[in-house]
Parts: sequence; structure tokens; C-alpha cells
Amino acid sequence: MSRYGKRGDVVVHEEEPFNAETGPAALAEGPVTATDAFYVRSHAPVPEIDPEAWRLHVDGLVERELDLSLVTLREVFPERAVTATLQCAGNRRAGLIAIRDIPGEEPWGGGATGTATWTGVGLADVLALAGPLPGATDVGFVGGDLCLGAKPAERFGGSIPFEKACRPEVLLAWGMNGEPLPVVHGAPMRVVVPGYIGARCVKWLERIEIRSRPWEGYFQQVAYRLLPPDGRPGPGAGMPLGLVALNSDVLSPVDGETVAAGPVEVRGYAFAGGERHVARVDVSIDGGASWSQAELLEDLGRWAWRQWRITFDLAPGEHEILVRAWDSSAATQPEDDATLWNPKGYVNNARPRVRVRAA
Repeated sequence: MSRYGKRGDVVVHEEEPFNAETGPAALAEGPVTATDAFYVRSHAPVPEIDPEAWRLHVDGLVERELDLSLVTLREVFPERAVTATLQCAGNRRAGLIAIRDIPGEEPWGGGATGTATWTGVGLADVLALAGPLPGATDVGFVGGDLCLGAKPAERFGGSIPFEKACRPEVLLAWGMNGEPLPVVHGAPMRVVVPGYIGARCVKWLERIEIRSRPWEGYFQQVAYRLLPPDGRPGPGAGMPLGLVALNSDVLSPVDGETVAAGPVEVRGYAFAGGERHVARVDVSIDGGASWSQAELLEDLGRWAWRQWRITFDLAPGEHEILVRAWDSSAATQPEDDATLWNPKGYVNNARPRVRVRAA
């Protein structure tokens, strides 16, 4: 085990704040990602929070402000669970860094994503108790982690549309895969917003604010915005990120691997994000000259990825495996990540390529 109970095959990009991604073998183990292998994205050191003293404050455009303990949340509201895929907006950034350097950003491969079963209370139930007032358009969240990289320093935060916040799938979670939520994943409580980027799933939650406009803090107005190739980060520059874009990756074999000639199983994942679902995954072993449809594996519901597999008979020699996922809106992935390069390295959802040698 490595730091925070993570197993030895996680890829650690930074020790403090702790940032690590899941290795491809761990992702391929099954549709639910093991907690000890689940990726971690942090902008600040893990805060020290006493669960017994912790309180969740709810304010803003409400009839009544709330201060709720963990015990009260468990007693007052019905417990809910959702199986959902979380994905960092910078997932697969390494492919963009290979085109042009992106200083100061984590070089995520395809493992800044994972699927878990989250347990907690519905955000909508808590909002209903507070009594939203007319004019509510957004719901903001503030965590307990003080981020010195923000300018000026501030606690991590962000918001989602009020309409999404009232959906039954959005949770205030205290459990992960049937166990208490680990501290590195946001204990005592985090937000889980299925279909949205991980940055909106605020960890170490301390405050909820019902608002008449989107969050105005650094991590929504400066960071986590998609800039044009010649853009410069600044308040309001570019497009704010929210819904996850359709994406996929190859988990096995890995790039550069030598495999035995003959039948070779290719495995991976695809995630549609937003309100969409994965409709199809095509795989090519000749760089896109021809395509075959992969088998979609276990369906865990509308908020989770689909893992897939397909077997090819590989002749001796070099092969380029290429994948394209399709979602329920008939959208597919861009052909080339060179067209997606941006100064923050977000939303690389180009078709993944893996080169292998059969011998």
C-alpha cells in the first residue's frame, strides 16, 4: 500500500497535494473501480476534519439556513445510492502534452477516471428542507481544502445548475463501494454529480449556497475553462466546463506491449457523460482502415461507463489499435488529438491509439 491506502500500482503524479491515477490493469479488473486504486485529484493538502464536530451549512436563497451534523443527515433523510463514473477534466492530458508542453498541469494518462457506488443523501432532499426561494438558478459548494494555487488563495468550490442539483442522482456522499468514504476522497462528505466533471464533485464539503448566478470563485471562473489554442487563462475567459465529453481508452494491451501472435483480446472503457449513454464502440487494428464492433460489457446504469472487449487474430508484426466510441446522440470521438490542444490540457477525447507488436 502507498500513501492514503492506495495500492502500489497507482501512478502518483504528485505527493503533496496528492494526485494519482489508476493503472490500466486495475481499471480492467471490472466495471466498479476498487477504492484502493481509484484516482485522486487534489488542489491542496487533505484537510484535517473531525467528523463529530463537522457541520454542513446551507444558505443563500433559502427560507431557512441549515447547520447539519453527519448524524442528523443520516437520521433525517433517506439513504440513497448511485453507481457513477467520475472523470477529471484533464483525463488523457498526456496526449496533448506530447503535442506541445503544458506547464504546471498534471500529465494524466487515461486513468483519471473511475466508477464507484456512492452512498449518502440526495442533495435535492437537503435543498427542499432549506426551502429554495424564487430566483434560484445555481447551487454552489465549498470544500474544506484551502488552495494556495488559486489567486487569491481560497477554498475549493464550484456550482452546478439548480435544475441538475434537484435531480435524484446527485448525492451528498459519505460512502464509497460499501465502505465509509476515505478521507482522501472527501470524508466526511463529498458531492457526487453524475455526468459532470470531477471538479464539480467537491470534496470535504462544508457549505452549500443556493444562488442566482454561477459560482464566481477561481475554480469556475479561471480554472476548469476550455480555452482556444492561443487563449490565456483569466476571469471569464473561454468556456466553463461542466458535462463530461464522450471519451474512451484502451486498457489492454498497453502501448508498446509485445503480445503473442494469434488471438488477442483488446479491452477498454467508454463513457458518454452528461445525460447520454454509450451506444457503440468500434475498434480497428489497422489504424482506422477497417473497423469491428466491440462487445459492451455489464451495464451499471445511465451514470456509469461501459467497459468493452473484442478479440482479434493478430498476425506477426506491428499493429495500431484505434478506438472510436459513439453515444446516444450519434456523436463520436474526434479523429486526432492535435486538433484538441488547449493551454490547460482539458477534454482530450480524441480516439485513443495503442501500438503493439505481435510475435
